[in-house]
Amino acid sequence: MDEFEELLKAERVSVERFVKFRMDAKADADDVLQEVFLTAYQKFPQLKNRESFKAWIISIARNKCTDYFRNRAARYEIPLDELNEKELYDSRYGLSNADTVRETLGLLAERDKQILYLSFWEKMPQAEIARRLSIPVGTVKSRLHTAKRNFKKNYPYRAIAPKGENAMKKLPEWLPEYRIEERSEPPFAVKWEELMGWFLVPRLGEKISWGMYDIPSRKCGHVYDMEVTGKAKVHGIEGVELTAREASYSDKKEVIYRTFVAQLTDTHCRYLATLRHDGDVRNYITFLDGDAFMKNWGFGEDNCGNEIHLAPKGDIQRTGTVITSAHKDFLLDIVGRYTVTIGGKSYDTVCVMDIETYESNVVSEQFLDKDGRTVLWRRFNRDDWAIDRYKKKWSEQLPNNDRLTVNGITYVQWYDCITDHIL
Repeated sequence: MDEFEELLKAERVSVERFVKFRMDAKADADDVLQEVFLTAYQKFPQLKNRESFKAWIISIARNKCTDYFRNRAARYEIPLDELNEKELYDSRYGLSNADTVRETLGLLAERDKQILYLSFWEKMPQAEIARRLSIPVGTVKSRLHTAKRNFKKNYPYRAIAPKGENAMKKLPEWLPEYRIEERSEPPFAVKWEELMGWFLVPRLGEKISWGMYDIPSRKCGHVYDMEVTGKAKVHGIEGVELTAREASYSDKKEVIYRTFVAQLTDTHCRYLATLRHDGDVRNYITFLDGDAFMKNWGFGEDNCGNEIHLAPKGDIQRTGTVITSAHKDFLLDIVGRYTVTIGGKSYDTVCVMDIETYESNVVSEQFLDKDGRTVLWRRFNRDDWAIDRYKKKWSEQLPNNDRLTVNGITYVQWYDCITDHIL
């Protein structure tokens, strides 16, 4: 028995369950499984880490299931690739605009998808839908009501704050004025244990609050209250559970609660699982769920996470606002040493740049002090990022915001984040 067969034998039941739980018909499940096993066999030589075999083959199974439902949806004239502007999703960078309508639709029955598409995207009157589907108008109304109810049940969960609970306001409503000055000394190495994108160290007893500030208005849009709530274990790997409470700075009523699990080791910091509420169902997504997890929460090869011992590698070079980088994945590097003066206090920092490691066409600069804590985080969008949605380049939308040139391409500052570490 060769290596592939041995690994498959150990995980075959898990893969079969993964597929069969998603299929209505046994024959369809068997067909999809055949494609999964054939694709896995053909691509097995490309798998670098054999210990990741389960997550790897489950990601193949997920993709094949997606293809199956996509093909079925095509029979109902539902171009799922076009449904990309209506939803929000959680990720290691908070709540972001994204195309997870497809994920939500994927949880619905085919006739629910069909009637939602005809009604909302094709904007057909109910009488026209009735003619198209050869059913009475009354049936159209009934199906539409059911489809909307089912879609709402699978919509990302938003909780209402408990009575008497106010949105956190420890952070200032307006971003303090700041100044960033390059220093002549070489950058220092730093131990950076924060969770990438959330600023909290995943260690028992840790808490943090941080805010997201629109630029150029400098007004705080959302505040986040985070803490480590206890020990946790995911598929036998020990970590800690964290909770995040997000609220609009100006709105005390609507609050979003999140729970996820992370792990801090001597070398890396990574996410292990996230909890999402699908209606009244608590949906746990873990690092073994392949693309469903990696797209929003994974980082590094085989989800190793981000390195915590940072020193300049030379992968990214910066001169003023001009940045050049190597051609490789996971571009994150220290690019210089800066004094950041904010709120009347000055900090000796290194600037860590992230070039499209998570989201395509987005870069960030993160200023860390000698304790490895974030003093200031700034996001920049490529000039044409999401232009189909916003209809303008960012240099036109935000003409007075700071800009960076990365490998000859313009990126425009969008928003900043600060934490209560600097208060």
